[in-house]
Amino acid sequence: MAGNSFGTVFRFTSWGESHGPAIGCVVDGVPPLIPLSEGDIQPYLDKRAPGGSRFVTQRREPDQVKILSGVFDGKTTGTPISLMIENVDQRSKDYGDIKDTFRPGHADYSYMTKYGIRDYRGGGRSSARETASRVAAGAVARKVLGEDVRIRGALIQIGGMKIDRNQWDDAEIGNNPFFSPDPSVVSGWTELLDRTRKAGSSLGAIIEVTASGVPAGLGEPIYGKLDADLAAAMMGINAVKGVEIGDGFAAALLSGDENADEMRMRDGKVTFLSNHAGGVQGGIATGQDVVVRFAVKPTSSILTSRKTVDVAGNDRDIATKGRHDPCVGIRAVPVGEAMMAIVLADHLLRHRTLGRG
Repeated sequence: MAGNSFGTVFRFTSWGESHGPAIGCVVDGVPPLIPLSEGDIQPYLDKRAPGGSRFVTQRREPDQVKILSGVFDGKTTGTPISLMIENVDQRSKDYGDIKDTFRPGHADYSYMTKYGIRDYRGGGRSSARETASRVAAGAVARKVLGEDVRIRGALIQIGGMKIDRNQWDDAEIGNNPFFSPDPSVVSGWTELLDRTRKAGSSLGAIIEVTASGVPAGLGEPIYGKLDADLAAAMMGINAVKGVEIGDGFAAALLSGDENADEMRMRDGKVTFLSNHAGGVQGGIATGQDVVVRFAVKPTSSILTSRKTVDVAGNDRDIATKGRHDPCVGIRAVPVGEAMMAIVLADHLLRHRTLGRG
């Protein structure tokens, strides 16, 4: 199976399945002498971990990371960093009834078509469980970026209910189970998801990830554009069906004079008067905040019976058992942050090969 690696200079390869003994990744391209410990990685895995609230899957995984290689005396050695996360709360029996039936909205049918075999236990390799590996790699990427680059993800919409941007408060993001920057929407989302879960269904969401302190000049003008790589990174997250940079699709509704990010000199430096481009122009970072949003579809595993077929070509109806997120977009917030960090770290190291930065 190809397609298990991401990045050019900072590059990681993830491995493992949802119901296997462990998952993990190998991170390559990390410069030597960067302080790194399991304690630098664990807080980000804790944000993504299941079982954190009633609005996410109740699978109980501690997601304790182990560094197997690439670190000596608390510093990176410049060699591949191998990270492992053991699976401890699999319930493979929950999937026995659907081993010969394709779940609508899942990769079951497409996997079988491509490979002729699939791990039906939680989706195997296609499970969102794999994103824990990305979060671990993202934590390493943050160490490469350093403290000057700040990455912040937030949930801005569940179903049709959006946050009020006038109420945005970064400090609130960690104070609720939704990663919401708007405290006023939390009670509404709570009621909405409780109703949806009791009805046996699920909802989609939109996540916004912003990176501040990104050096100007990262990215390439043709292939390897910073925004193109960010789009690929976010689109590669499980259940993501749309990505936009800056104003994204809303830019199509603006006139040229409205959309232009005008500039002025302030204290001897170029200052932008707006950021419709999301911090990237011509594929290259401008030094402004890099802003990415992505849309996550409703969780495909639902209790409501749906029409499908089985491996023998028979029409079937199916309702998925097990412990599933009523809104998988909630736990996608730390995953989006991780992919932002990975792309930025990769482009920073690529930039340094030019003798810049």
